[in-house]
Amino acid sequence: MPKVTFMEDLCKGCGLCVEACPKKILELARDQINKKGHNPARITDQEACIGCAFCATMCPDCVITVEK
Repeated sequence: MPKVTFMEDLCKGCGLCVEACPKKILELARDQINKKGHNPARITDQEACIGCAFCATMCPDCVITVEK
């Protein structure tokens, strides 16, 4: 099963990964603020991830890692 991890403290909350996810299992954490003052992205259903890595490809700051 693929595993997606985020370096949440470096995420600027741009939302590009959320839009790129074909399974729509990413969201911006509206209840959390990181050290940069942004709402970081997070995965809502790890088991539904297909490991396509579209999210990591779209991330301009390279804060997403997809392990297969």
